[in-house]
Amino acid sequence: MREHRRLSVEDVAEVTRVRRVYLAAIEDMQLEKLPSRPFTIGYIRAYANALGLDADAAVDRFKAEEPVLEEPLRAPVGVGETRDPRLMAIVMGAVIIVTAIVVWNVAQRMMAENAPPPSTAPADMGAPPRADQDGPVSLGAPLPPPVESTTPALYETPGLAAAGADGHGNVAPPGQVNVKPTDHVPIDPATLPAIFQASGKVYDSGANPPSNVTLQALRASSLIIRGSDGSVYFARQMAKGEAYRVPQVGGLVVEVTDPESFQVFAGGLSRGVLPGAQVAAGKLDLPIE
Repeated sequence: MREHRRLSVEDVAEVTRVRRVYLAAIEDMQLEKLPSRPFTIGYIRAYANALGLDADAAVDRFKAEEPVLEEPLRAPVGVGETRDPRLMAIVMGAVIIVTAIVVWNVAQRMMAENAPPPSTAPADMGAPPRADQDGPVSLGAPLPPPVESTTPALYETPGLAAAGADGHGNVAPPGQVNVKPTDHVPIDPATLPAIFQASGKVYDSGANPPSNVTLQALRASSLIIRGSDGSVYFARQMAKGEAYRVPQVGGLVVEVTDPESFQVFAGGLSRGVLPGAQVAAGKLDLPIE
């Protein structure tokens, strides 16, 4: 039938996915070249389907021409059961480590039980007082403080001494003390202007009615205006000559770092410097004693 259909063994092998040598052995009935009987029957069924024949009839004809009912299965091909020699070495190593840990712990406990009691205090410290001892107890001389409790030496910034007394390389003449620009210099009330003169930016809250109190910075300093609830109305680092018109709002408090750095003007007339670092704004309209 294959030759009638003008098919080669290679063509049938490509369709059935059966090796060409097996197909040739089936045609020549060379069963010794074929695998076990169940596989051979499956190949014959696939061969018949590829040629358009009755597969069951082809299988029955094969069984009639080769009536072998039973065929012992071939032994499977594989490797023998072997054990990894490294497994035994790993197990033995783990046993040795566990044994060593147990022995070490037992030895440490035995050494702790057999150790002598701790030594008593040195003789010069005196024996510790007992609760049942009557009379005065004598104590030894005090021990020196531990090292960590001593006061470390003062740290000197490298190059500070070479920079001079004022930190800028300037050394004051004998009998004269250098004064840094940030040092506090008292304000002479006689030198304060009698009326307000704007010599810098004037900050105004824009409140209505207009403000009657003006604070002018005599030198650089900070100024904070707070409300009765703690809210901040104004906060700024004021430069020399800058001024702020305090709004006429009840409960305002003026806070400054240096009271002598701000001059108070009420209605444009000088009332001197602030009387304190924290002053109620309502009191600035009154004459400052």
